[in-house]
Amino acid sequence: MNFSKILIAVDNSTCAEKAAQAGYELAKTFGAEVALVNIIEPVPATMNQDLTLAPVFLETYDNSDANSHILLKEIEKRHGNGIKTTYLSVVDNAAHGIIDQSDEWGSDLIVIGTYGRGGLYHFLMGSVAEHVARKSACPVLIIPNKAEI
Repeated sequence: MNFSKILIAVDNSTCAEKAAQAGYELAKTFGAEVALVNIIEPVPATMNQDLTLAPVFLETYDNSDANSHILLKEIEKRHGNGIKTTYLSVVDNAAHGIIDQSDEWGSDLIVIGTYGRGGLYHFLMGSVAEHVARKSACPVLIIPNKAEI
């Protein structure tokens, strides 16, 4: 297999950091370009009495978008080593957003970290990485949080 476009899903967690490190190492090995994707989970909108969106919601979105861009730049700075990197940041739920961005960008591989939670939490919440692996049109490399990179 040869990968030319590797999408790395990241958030502000240690498991995402491990996924970014692994994804960039693969990109270097294959001479691939990278897209870093950060999904901004939608905040439930609240309405004021005059039926306008509450300013808190708009402020939260603006801050999340700005913070997302800062996060992507920091990850590239730590792991990019000159590898061509595209930033993707959208408001969506995590699994759906990752799959959509992968399809739109045309990735050959998705690299994603997992928290490795089990038991009741996993039963109730499911796993974003698991959902992405089931629904993705391309291969998915899941990096466990326990992995030594």
